[in-house]
Amino acid sequence: MEMRQIQYFMEVAKREHVTEAADALHVAQSSVSRQIFNLEDELGVELLLREGRNVKLTPIGKIFFERMQQATNLMEEAKREVKEYMNPEKGTVRIAFPISMAAHTLPSIIYAFRTKYPEAKFQMSNARYGELIDGVVKGHYNLAMIAPMPTKENEKKIKGTTLFTENIVVLLPLYHPLANKTSIMLQELKNDPFVALPEEYVFRDQVVEACHRAGFSPKVDFEGKDIDALKGLVAAGLGIALMPEMTLVDNVPRSTVMVPLADPSLTRSVGVIYPTQRKLLPTEELFYGFLLETYARLNEFRK
Repeated sequence: MEMRQIQYFMEVAKREHVTEAADALHVAQSSVSRQIFNLEDELGVELLLREGRNVKLTPIGKIFFERMQQATNLMEEAKREVKEYMNPEKGTVRIAFPISMAAHTLPSIIYAFRTKYPEAKFQMSNARYGELIDGVVKGHYNLAMIAPMPTKENEKKIKGTTLFTENIVVLLPLYHPLANKTSIMLQELKNDPFVALPEEYVFRDQVVEACHRAGFSPKVDFEGKDIDALKGLVAAGLGIALMPEMTLVDNVPRSTVMVPLADPSLTRSVGVIYPTQRKLLPTEELFYGFLLETYARLNEFRK
C-alpha cells in the first residue's frame, strides 16, 4: 500500500463522492479512481460501492477506514511529539468536552493554564457522552473532560481521574411556589412538569434515576437539546429542570431561580479521561498534570 492510495481512499470515504474528493485533493478524478482501484486490487476486497457519482463504504471498507483513520491520527501525533519534545510549553492540547462545560469549567482552567504557559495552544471539540469516550479510544483527541466518569466496563481502553464532584440543583420559574425555599427535597417536585434533555443523553438518565429514587417518574413535557434551551423553557414558565450546578455559575437566567436539592447523593462526578494504548503528547501531559494539581488544591480549599 502507498500513502497516496490511503490518502485518496480516505478523502473519498469522508466525502462519499469521487469528484468532490478529487477537487479537494487538486488532482484528476481519473487519478483518484485509479489509485483506489489499485488499492482494492492489492487488498483483494471491494472497499467502496459505486452508486453513480456517489460511493458508499462496504462493511469491510468501514473497518479499513476506521483502522486507517487511527493510523493517520498516530502519524500526526508522532509528528507533533517530535515537534513538542524540545519545547512542550509551546505545543498543542487536543481536548474534547460536553457542552455543559463550555461556559465556565473548561474556559476557566484553560485561562489559568495559559497564564502559566502563554504560548500553549488548544484544539477543542464538544461532543456527547459516548462520542467523548469513542473519540479518545479512536484517537480523534487524547484528553476529554467528562461527566459522569465512565464505569469499569470502559477501563480496558481508557483511564481517567475524577477531578471533583458537583451538586445537581433545580432551576425553577421565578414565581414557582417553592422558589423562596433555601432547599428542596426532590419528592416535592413530583407533580411539576419537567423540561429535560432528550432520552439519548446520559444526564437525562441521571435525572430519571434520581426521580425514581425519590419515589416518582418525572413528567417530561418539553425537551431541549442543550442546557441553554432548558434554561429558556424554565424562564418561559413551561416547567422545572434539574441541572448540574456548574451550568448555572454566573448564568442563572432572568425569571428563574436556582435552588439546592436536599436529597443526599444528588451529585455527579466530573473528570478527565485519556487512552490506555497511547501516550499523552508532551503538552497534553503538561496540561493533564496541571488539571490534577489545580483541582486537588480546589478540593482541599472546599474542605
